[in-house]
Amino acid sequence: MNSILKTIAAMTIGLSAVFMHSQATAAGANGKALYKAKNCITCHGKKGKSPLMAGYPKLAGQDKKYLVIQINDIKSGARSNSMTPVMKPNVAALSDEEISAIATYLSKQ
Repeated sequence: MNSILKTIAAMTIGLSAVFMHSQATAAGANGKALYKAKNCITCHGKKGKSPLMAGYPKLAGQDKKYLVIQINDIKSGARSNSMTPVMKPNVAALSDEEISAIATYLSKQ
């Protein structure tokens, strides 16, 4: 009986890991689509790696939590600089889930 419980526990843990990985992969794929659909590519370049103008930050490879905080700060007005007037309308309608998906995508680039 004990070995059956151990097997069930191991399978549960394994399936949980597969599920979590698939969720992260889905969020990244959705983030890629959102990054393009919301025109982020216009200023931050393909995959966030090559900003098109001086002063625009490189977003690729940044920590997901950092990106979420920065996007939310621009959205709320807590962050303000010469670039935020361009960003604010683009992030204003983003949901928390969309922000998370975009941040997941960019953090993996």
